Amino acid sequence: MSITLSRYPAPEQTEALQAPIAQHIRIGGHLLSADVSVPEGGGDLGPSPHDLYDAALGACKALTVLWYARRRQIPLEQVETVIARDDSDERKGSYRLEAVLRLGGPLTDAQVQELESVAAKCPVHKLMTQVTTEITTRAERLA
Repeated sequence: MSITLSRYPAPEQTEALQAPIAQHIRIGGHLLSADVSVPEGGGDLGPSPHDLYDAALGACKALTVLWYARRRQIPLEQVETVIARDDSDERKGSYRLEAVLRLGGPLTDAQVQELESVAAKCPVHKLMTQVTTEITTRAERLA
């Protein structure tokens, strides 16, 4: 998989929408924008990198639960995921996320518990909590 980030092309936009640091994110055929808030020096033209990180967890939990429910024929009709962030101690090495899954459909208490257990095992949850991620950064001149 290739993920490409590039400077947000602001010249054709109105001055009020120009963001000095917004980025396009190209993942396959999908295009997203990322930015930071106006007080942080951005234009708030998209979610922040932290928002994207948190959203990846929520999306993974919802997709995992939906996939599992379909395979097990559990009558899950809707999933909403709410992620609450506590980054007050991030600089001290602690970043806390709380995921709440709101499940719709004629589910028994046992099915709700089963889906909660499955959500806790989603791949992004495991990646965030059980895997050591090694990152190498290089800088190159644009041609």
